[in-house]
Amino acid sequence: MTMLRRLTAHAMALPGAVTALSRSITDGPDGRSTYAVTRWVFLRALGLVYLVAFVSLGVQVRGLMGGAGILPAHDYLDAARVQLGFERFRLIPTVFWLNSSDMALQGACGLGALCAALIICDVAPTLNLVVSWILYLSLVVVGQDFLEFQWDGLLLETGLLAVFFARTRCVSTTVLVLLWWLLFRLVFQSGLVKLTWADPTWRDLTAFDYHFYTQPLPTWAAWYANQLPAWSKRFAVLATLLIELVCPFLIFGPRRLRVTSCAAIVLMQVGILGTGNYTFFNVLTIALACLLLDDAFWARVLPAALMEVPAAGGQGAWGETMLAAVVLFVSVVAFWENVSPGVRPPDVLVRATAWAAPFRSINNYGLFRVMTTARQEIVIEGSDDLHTWRTYEFRAKPGDVMRRPMFVEPHQPRLDWQMWFAALSPFEMTPWFQAFLGRLLENSQPVVNLLAANPFPTHPPRYVRALLYDYHFTSAAERRATGAWWTRTLVGPYSPLLTLSGGSLR
Repeated sequence: MTMLRRLTAHAMALPGAVTALSRSITDGPDGRSTYAVTRWVFLRALGLVYLVAFVSLGVQVRGLMGGAGILPAHDYLDAARVQLGFERFRLIPTVFWLNSSDMALQGACGLGALCAALIICDVAPTLNLVVSWILYLSLVVVGQDFLEFQWDGLLLETGLLAVFFARTRCVSTTVLVLLWWLLFRLVFQSGLVKLTWADPTWRDLTAFDYHFYTQPLPTWAAWYANQLPAWSKRFAVLATLLIELVCPFLIFGPRRLRVTSCAAIVLMQVGILGTGNYTFFNVLTIALACLLLDDAFWARVLPAALMEVPAAGGQGAWGETMLAAVVLFVSVVAFWENVSPGVRPPDVLVRATAWAAPFRSINNYGLFRVMTTARQEIVIEGSDDLHTWRTYEFRAKPGDVMRRPMFVEPHQPRLDWQMWFAALSPFEMTPWFQAFLGRLLENSQPVVNLLAANPFPTHPPRYVRALLYDYHFTSAAERRATGAWWTRTLVGPYSPLLTLSGGSLR
């Protein structure tokens, strides 16, 4: 009985101990740092990111996963229903089990955008954060290839933690530290994989000799960055590695070091944002970095009226303590995989990760593990007679060499992004691309609406083909002489010549 009482006493004290530890980390030696305004700023920024994500997906959802889209959600769910039985509800957590029609998909995007707007306006933020997380998870699950990007997982992980961050009037230091831990993992793992995955371009500092023109959707500013002298690009690589490998450790240091870490991370994200279209990823990372700034900082830059919010730290709660335990336990696997990519973690960690994986809210991070050193682009053409071929132009990805690379962020043209990945794999290994060509042969309106223009506006083509080209930014001299932003060389066919026969590709 005495032992039971002791265990109960320790258990009851656990939330308070977690809170005390969190406050010791966030307060620093002076014990005076508060984060009430920081939370206010962060939740408004997160609402903005959710708004962008839902609106961006809403204008594409019918073409990507609608009934006449490339990867219809109802086909995916029907197959899962047959193969998984009742287990499907755990492995594929989505509200679209109730209804996966085009109207339901677009309605989810619209409702998500409404919830995001209410978060920005500080209307029932906890409720709207919960609904936003459920809706975005539901869309990610049925989006398949088109919603498997690291920033989709980052938004879900941030959104889940934000639910606990917003649920009380006082700031939870436990959840604040978990958000710092998320930022640490995001930045540090991005630097770690560049070294542990043994890519030579990162180790010899030549990665930016290739990055600006080989990244998925470069902006026109990337063309200018590509013209910089080699020494400056090597310096930029070194600075990137230093920021990603050193600054994360400053997150848990004294206040001045945290501010330094925030400034460095934000500066790097602005550079990435300026040269590549990485959707809402940069804005979301900047929002996480701003959590390192306490209320004393915001008092210098925000109107005094916004500083009139409760600043006391919250008491520990069992929900937050359990959340911290799960996040810390499962996230260890990500470190293990990045430090020793060829070594299997202990089974207990693997099982924990497998349990959490369907919810996509405790993730592994690390962009550009291996730098691509050549850019190959797929160009799709259609024909009625096998003699005259017309090109399908995309909205954002490189195609016409005379067209200037554009800024489309924070919007993500997800088909254009997937085309970059398709060019890295054989045609036989990209079933979604085969489905895409089939939709072009049907002249599916939701799918052709994802493109810049339809070269067959009145009837579908009889044949389609995909050619592979090697693309490279022009030099400054070539651009002055020709006006072209790109040069390209035909590599060969990417796909066989395809037509529809009996409703099937042949």
